Amino acid sequence: MNIIQKPDAVPQVAADAQANSVPIAQTLAEFTADFDLSQAPGAVVERAKLHVLDCFGIALASTTFDFAQRAANAVRSLGGEGDYPVIGYDMALPVRDQALLNGTLIHGLDFDDTHTGGVIHASASALAAALAQGLRFDATGADLLAAYLIGVETSARIGQAAKGGFHKRGYHPTGLVGIFGATLTAGKLADLTPKQLQDAQGIAFSQSSGNLEFLSDGAWTKRMHPGWAASSAITAAALGKEGFKGPSATYEGRYGLFNLYLGPGHDADLAMCTADLGEVWELENVGFKPYPACHFNHAFADATLALMQQGMTPENLESITAYIHPTQAAVVCEPLANKRKPQNAYDAQFSIPYIVARTLTGGQFTLDDLDPEALNDGRTLAIADRVDWQEDPETAFPRYYSGKLTARLKDGRVIEHREAVNRGSDANPLSAGDIEAKYWANAERAVSRKKAEAVFDRTMQLEQADDVWDLAHALSFAR
Repeated sequence: MNIIQKPDAVPQVAADAQANSVPIAQTLAEFTADFDLSQAPGAVVERAKLHVLDCFGIALASTTFDFAQRAANAVRSLGGEGDYPVIGYDMALPVRDQALLNGTLIHGLDFDDTHTGGVIHASASALAAALAQGLRFDATGADLLAAYLIGVETSARIGQAAKGGFHKRGYHPTGLVGIFGATLTAGKLADLTPKQLQDAQGIAFSQSSGNLEFLSDGAWTKRMHPGWAASSAITAAALGKEGFKGPSATYEGRYGLFNLYLGPGHDADLAMCTADLGEVWELENVGFKPYPACHFNHAFADATLALMQQGMTPENLESITAYIHPTQAAVVCEPLANKRKPQNAYDAQFSIPYIVARTLTGGQFTLDDLDPEALNDGRTLAIADRVDWQEDPETAFPRYYSGKLTARLKDGRVIEHREAVNRGSDANPLSAGDIEAKYWANAERAVSRKKAEAVFDRTMQLEQADDVWDLAHALSFAR
């Protein structure tokens, strides 16, 4: 006789809680429908433009790397030409294909911003969806910025609510969670009603994806996660607008996001998903990256520079130990043998041993340090082979991505340096000048100064623009 097993008790608890409260998706939908840019403080709007500028510079730089051209070829071969210009290319694609490729370009160098609490690249999917839908619906620049802000604010909160749980189970929140913010972004620009926006989030849940298996061999799949989220979000919004019904309890339902992806006994704080919407701006907790690498590595690059000031050199180094939280170590320190000898540029971006070694040999870490010559440099690899890690009892993770290095020198000295708060975060921010300098360095890898200036000017005056087509043409070579 076949016995039908009942689902375990945890989903039923969630269902009971849902019955006594407003669904999270409804609250997010109502906030989205009612929001416009005038409700955001001026400082938040100015910061949003810097985040957008940062994304555009990275996307342009991405076009100089092999993965970008391969992605462009693949996407164009599927849908052919369209009406929506692609960043950095003489190409226009159908709207969803444009969002897929642009999101891939923005995230492709792992140089884009990170919300520390959510451990999520919040801007990539939100901006890719906003630009595509902004063109499709002839939005103003202010409309685009408002929709972008919604995407960042909601994705950051949803990611933060998991308290690192998605990463622990092997999911990549940038793709897994980014689709929900991007769906609200896309739906806002398509003028969806609150009910349609709620349905769209439920529809998006059936397309939500992203995993960390790329860490095994430096595969390129992580690069496309926010592009896929943006493209899928446009689909979800279109279905929602036409009355296609989605589940109402996308996040807290018995098989909702948190119960399904975190499993029984999870400690997610679902109240964070809607906490202080419109009052506290999570964009202000999104950090800019000073280095083109996983954010977990940044404190260690800066600590390496500090130890060099104390006298550490490639010639006198005996060994070095990185102190880091185990959750971070699983991403950038393990398996240690692989991290000491990255197989490709993407592998190197997720390697503390390589980034410490390359910073020590070159005195900096830039996109040039991801070239094949750098990856195969014998001097760098010999130093990377002397880098180990231990758990850091004083870490500030997950609030900040802190780290400490202890170096043993050949003369017997032991020196150390701790970066308590990673540079670029809200408590140790980059200046507007730093962010603009990063933009110029990235953009001018791919385009002329004149073209980079056109993008800069239109981005920094975006809230005044009657439409976003001029910006899109400045970003692209397509006409």
